[in-house]
Amino acid sequence: MKKISFIHAADLHLDSPMIGLKHLPESIFTRVKESTFTALKKITKDAIEKQVDFVILAGDLFDGEDRSLRAQSRFRSEMLKLEENGIPVYVVHGNHDHLNGTWVQLTMPANVHVFTSEVETKVLRTRSGEIVRLYGFSYPTRHVFSRKIDDYSKINNIGFHIGILHGNEGSGSEHDNYAPFTIRDLLEKDFDYWALGHIHKRAILAESPPIIYPGNIQGRNKKETGPKGYYHVELSDLDTKLNFVETSDVVWEETEVDSSSATSFNDILHLCQQTINQVRKNQQGTLLTLYLKNIQLHDEREKRNLDGELLDILLEDEKDEASFVWIVDIHITESQLLDKEQLKMKANFYGELFETIKEYEDADNALAPLYEHPMGRKYVSHLNDTEHRELIERAEKLLIELLSEA
Repeated sequence: MKKISFIHAADLHLDSPMIGLKHLPESIFTRVKESTFTALKKITKDAIEKQVDFVILAGDLFDGEDRSLRAQSRFRSEMLKLEENGIPVYVVHGNHDHLNGTWVQLTMPANVHVFTSEVETKVLRTRSGEIVRLYGFSYPTRHVFSRKIDDYSKINNIGFHIGILHGNEGSGSEHDNYAPFTIRDLLEKDFDYWALGHIHKRAILAESPPIIYPGNIQGRNKKETGPKGYYHVELSDLDTKLNFVETSDVVWEETEVDSSSATSFNDILHLCQQTINQVRKNQQGTLLTLYLKNIQLHDEREKRNLDGELLDILLEDEKDEASFVWIVDIHITESQLLDKEQLKMKANFYGELFETIKEYEDADNALAPLYEHPMGRKYVSHLNDTEHRELIERAEKLLIELLSEA
């Protein structure tokens, strides 16, 4: 039986600046800054332990076109470990680390094979004698909007054929349409596996053959929630085994706390502490966005404590925890259900206003004319689920406040 084993990772974004996090305690900020390198070390360590035949890195290894010497040096050190163990690495550069950037270049070891700006094929004979053909290209500049998929062409039927593509699947709307393709395009190429990059969410677009976005290896902001990592792939002429392996040392999460049952500040504090301990992960840091909802406190002093002391108490012991849970954002919402229903009953006009908000809960449709405009498409990104929810809640809260004063 013919069989190969490899690691597929993408969007490393080494040395990402982690914008907006400098307010963190020094120990946590240092760990967050190191997190992309920690994730890379996990990949190389696993590749050696699993004795994979090769590693694929499908674009955006570095966070910017002016990749730092620090990032290159750290990357080179990990590649040397793989070279010592006879593991080749196949690299394409994406829109963030394109080939036209300006940087002082460090020479990479001989096991690192970088694809040029045109689609090309690299051939590998594994230790067990299997032939693998890998197809790919690196971005010559930041913006590649052409259909590079048209330049991929299978060379005979011998061995395994793997396409590497940093680009955007055509039906997606959240990302710039770089090197666009459709699932049908990839299926028609008759390859054995498609190693994709560019989208920071893990996704299996097809299973036969596998068409995979592994997502990025380390979340960098509150939009990139949940586990991040790579796929370990075992490919044979009979079947395919896909195993997602987490690499992120720090995870972004968001959660809600329903405090409708709480009658005091201490009740709310206890609910928050319970939630934090449920979110906590062993030997892994968590950066948490907390939605504290349905506050029904009547004591003004306790309400003031929510604005100041609650967060301080929750964070008090976290900076020295290896498995820290650090709240980076907290949204406190007082209970509005009764007020909203009362206002609806006052007059049909108020009820119609709330129905209007409900109609616009599909914000993407409401904003469609803006997204479809050339300038709007360039400067305005689509709302994710969290931003969408926050926008609706803010609109409803503002409406209630205005109507209550009327």
